[in-house]
Amino acid sequence: MTEDKTQDTGLSRARIGQIAINARDLPRAVAFYRDALGIKFLFEVPGMAFFDCGGIRLLVGTAVGPEHDHPSSVLYFQVPDIRHTHAELRARGVVFVNEPHRIARMPDHELWLAEFRDTEGNFLALMSEVRA
Repeated sequence: MTEDKTQDTGLSRARIGQIAINARDLPRAVAFYRDALGIKFLFEVPGMAFFDCGGIRLLVGTAVGPEHDHPSSVLYFQVPDIRHTHAELRARGVVFVNEPHRIARMPDHELWLAEFRDTEGNFLALMSEVRA
């Protein structure tokens, strides 16, 4: 068997340290991520707020220029019990695009999703691997 040298180069061993999400109304966005989603708030500086999302820092901030002013990539929050988390977030005022639903059946689990948008129009989702 030959060793795959590409596994140890570039960013193959890097972990995601931070993800940025655009906000047009930062106080509204901070309230959503902190209060509605319950993500741990870390600190705020002019134009940016930082959260700890399971060890990955989430930056929610205003765009620094027109080239950065666009919706974010979809963030998938992996949760152990999608129905429970869905109900808890809905009770906090999060509006879901759909109910939790099965996306795929795997040999040892099912993949479930429930999509929603934040207050800034960014698309987000809950994701859960439900054991069969």
